[in-house]
Amino acid sequence: MAHTASIAIIGTGFAGLGMAVRLKRAGFHNLTLFEKADDVGGCWRDNTYPGAACDVPSHLYSYSFAQNTEWSRRFAPQAEIHQYLRDTASKFGVTPHIRFNAHVTTAEFDEESATWAITLEDGSVHVADILIAATGLLNRPLIPGIPGLDTFQGEQFHSATWNHDYDLTGKSVAVVGTGASAIQFVPAIAPHVAQLKLFQKDAAHVIPKPDHAYAPIARTAFRRIPGLQRLSRWLTYWQLEPRGAAFTRFPQLLKLADRQFRRNISRQVTNDALRTKLTPEDPIGCKRILLSNEYYGALNRANVDVVTSAITEVTPTGVKTSDGRLHEVDAIIYGTGFKATEVLGPIHVTGRNGQVLHKAWRDGAEAHLGVSVAGFPNLFILYGPNTGLGHSSVVLMLEAQMNYVLQAVRRLAKGDIAWLEVWSAVQAGSNAALQQRIRTSVWAQECDSWYKTTSGKNTIQWPGFTFEYAARTRRLDESDFHLEPVGTRGLPPRRNNERETQRIPNSADRRNRWPR
Repeated sequence: MAHTASIAIIGTGFAGLGMAVRLKRAGFHNLTLFEKADDVGGCWRDNTYPGAACDVPSHLYSYSFAQNTEWSRRFAPQAEIHQYLRDTASKFGVTPHIRFNAHVTTAEFDEESATWAITLEDGSVHVADILIAATGLLNRPLIPGIPGLDTFQGEQFHSATWNHDYDLTGKSVAVVGTGASAIQFVPAIAPHVAQLKLFQKDAAHVIPKPDHAYAPIARTAFRRIPGLQRLSRWLTYWQLEPRGAAFTRFPQLLKLADRQFRRNISRQVTNDALRTKLTPEDPIGCKRILLSNEYYGALNRANVDVVTSAITEVTPTGVKTSDGRLHEVDAIIYGTGFKATEVLGPIHVTGRNGQVLHKAWRDGAEAHLGVSVAGFPNLFILYGPNTGLGHSSVVLMLEAQMNYVLQAVRRLAKGDIAWLEVWSAVQAGSNAALQQRIRTSVWAQECDSWYKTTSGKNTIQWPGFTFEYAARTRRLDESDFHLEPVGTRGLPPRRNNERETQRIPNSADRRNRWPR
């Protein structure tokens, strides 16, 4: 397997496009990217709801190798991020490698040929030596299983599938959910609707968003002064990175965020009853802390009502709650998030010896360093299990993963091995250490969040700093993997069980001792 090795990438968001750029720059041009839609962009293509914007500063929420000096604001709006990804795909020559409207349904590893057979929705099959999954976590909208949803006679849609053809002006609208999307689109639509009913299951901690437009002179300076934007990027990085300690090691630091929240809500919400409704019972940080300068102000409006009674059913004319009230509305908008813990769903992935990925993950998704899964050779996952963040830019995590995967691809390109597969003991050891650290983090407190599976396992968050993750992925340690020699395909990996028992746990213990 040389630089002519065929590589398949599923997804064209930040992860897929960035990986393709890194591979092309390293000399790997036999690439095919499969995109289920007709455009690149991932969640930034899909989420076009009013007010959609990033909650990470623009200069950090971008590739290190493709800095953009034309961001209009400190926190870029959706349309600009989407265009940035389009421009990146074009600038680095990735677009010709993309197959649009190509929805992957299955991926199956063949041991005899050491290849992946990737089946599309139209029945066609693509064969590749290496498979890189870059589908992300926020790509499958979650619609709650409320009885009667299919009986509603008005308009209803999820925030990620916004119906721009439906005019909300003068309508009575129900919004279900109060997460990161809802706090952006509620202020945007509240002035235009006749009435807005916001159905809140749990209140969120919302703190001010330090956003501002970049003046033309500032953008000119970023463009013309060498290193200025990179300086801004790293100043932003070191402003955000210490916050990671608050979630994982020093939860008392979250008192600062709690004071921000209380000052924010007390200034913007003067009605005592409403302020009580909007004050979370959960400890700050166990769920995502949200940023907005408009959310609380929008809820003060006379045409907005925050409903905290649980929804029991949807009727043909509205939403019924546990207090027996029927809230008649013209439209229902679901700001209920995504099926984030169902990594790679609904793609059916089969590995060595017929192992099915979803069955291997029946107790919650896990991968060594969030990238490699035992039993699935030459498969690499970007933005995989436990590589999400609550304090900084996930693009930093993605670039660390791209570096790690590129090393694996280069190792395979030497041609002496058919595949590499992480040892199951290494994966188990690294994830045991990771989950142990999560158990002492703020996310382990008693609260429901989208970070957790139904069983309570946190499969989303990385319990540490981004520089820590970058250090752990800087070098591909071949002793973490079984390397299948060329010429032995079709046989299970030959292992000396006694040696594996002795070597792997010691190796895993050494590499997975968390810094204290």
